[in-house]
Amino acid sequence: MGCLSPKLPPIGVVTSADVLRPALLAVLGGLVAAASVQPVGLWPSGLVGAGFLTLAWWQARSRPARAVAGGLWALAMLLCTTIWVIDFQAVGYVVLALLGATFFTAAGALVPTGGTWAGVGAAGAITVAESLRARVPFQGFPMGGLPQGQAAGPLAATARLGGTTLLTLAAALFGAALAEALRRRPLQAGALLLVPVVAAVLGSVAAPGEQVGSLRIAAVQGGGPRGTRAVETAARDVFDSHLAASRTIVPGTVDVVLWPENAVSLDGPTAGSPEGDEMAAEARRLGAVLLVGVIEDLPDNRFRNAQLAFAPDGQLVGRYDKVHLVPFGEYAPLRELVSKLVDLSLLPRDALAGTGPGILLGPGGQRLGVVISYEVFFGDRSRSAIRNGGQVLLVPTNAASYATSQVPDQEVAAARLRAWETGRDVVQAAPTGFSAFVTPDGEVTQRSDLGAQQVLSGRVPLRTGSTPYLRTGDQLWLIIALACLALPGLAALAEGRARRHLDPPSDP
Repeated sequence: MGCLSPKLPPIGVVTSADVLRPALLAVLGGLVAAASVQPVGLWPSGLVGAGFLTLAWWQARSRPARAVAGGLWALAMLLCTTIWVIDFQAVGYVVLALLGATFFTAAGALVPTGGTWAGVGAAGAITVAESLRARVPFQGFPMGGLPQGQAAGPLAATARLGGTTLLTLAAALFGAALAEALRRRPLQAGALLLVPVVAAVLGSVAAPGEQVGSLRIAAVQGGGPRGTRAVETAARDVFDSHLAASRTIVPGTVDVVLWPENAVSLDGPTAGSPEGDEMAAEARRLGAVLLVGVIEDLPDNRFRNAQLAFAPDGQLVGRYDKVHLVPFGEYAPLRELVSKLVDLSLLPRDALAGTGPGILLGPGGQRLGVVISYEVFFGDRSRSAIRNGGQVLLVPTNAASYATSQVPDQEVAAARLRAWETGRDVVQAAPTGFSAFVTPDGEVTQRSDLGAQQVLSGRVPLRTGSTPYLRTGDQLWLIIALACLALPGLAALAEGRARRHLDPPSDP
């Protein structure tokens, strides 16, 4: 009597079980990875989460199943790490997460899963997807991703060599090593660990730059309620709170005073306005350079978001207009079309983008690198400032619109990564927090309390010189990540050709 055999699906047919098992593992991995991102900030969970995604891809027996797993992993992560978007637009929150997930869906469809180099291919796929998410569309949206969750971990040092692209690759390789270890393949696991470990060691010993002096810098935080919209807040109240905090600084005790983004909102140009006169008077009182975040209304329902510099004699001597604007925060892409689909009442006008690097001058001509708010999440903006002579990096920002600490915490994490990349000290000022001082090695030495009126101050080293990241940027490492993605397939082709060359021809 013959044995009964299980009925197998036809070759090429994708079953529900084929999709479900890796999909569940991917969702679990995305949730675990989300715990690495601030405010939770458990950096090891990001490595474990990347390992879960790698395992999910390896378990999936078809390309569609791997695509679904990749998309679900990213969706689970981003829905947790970008909850703050709901404060502005619930529909946008879902759309933004789905948009980010499409890159990982494509990565899953492309990732090779067989052979010795499968772990390298998976790490390359994760890195390429994360890098593209940070760049397109609308100049990208990097918040809430895998590299940000590593800001407090040892792999953050890799950013000095290759920015967040190398950091993502290192974290993904570490995750692939964990996946190989679970498959009881210690040699492969050890080989995958080699790159992130070596890169972290090299990054930690790479010099941040030569110190050439110092400045006494104060970061002013006006304080006040959180979770409020600009349209619901009296501009004069915000200005007065920062002026009051600034006036607690004893004249002659600081060289530079940094006010946050949006500390002043005006109906027109700063020059000749009453607020401009008051800021000039405060600079004279302090005997220091006063850097103030100002919103200036323009004709045709536009506005500028700028950081202005007042010299110790009260003269308005410089400005940097924000270049990298927040889509659907400072401007509405495709406004006419989008307005028919969602409510844009909270964004009635669009900002006008600036150009060039963010550089302002200190009291002795020192070059102060500046990135405004959202720009701190983009390594290219801080890189531009420092490559143009920035000796310190200043981050005026504003996260007062968010009721929770999610965005302020993520801004501090981004500032830590920019410090690693540039080898410069970072000083951040925010109206209601977090204001912070960060060393070139990513250590937060001072951090304000949310909602409090505070002034943080300290002597900050000025540095010159380049880090490896400042010299190479992200492009080189994105090419390397693409090579990692292609490596398993290329290796399989080479192995097949070698086998055909060695196998003797069969008899006719």
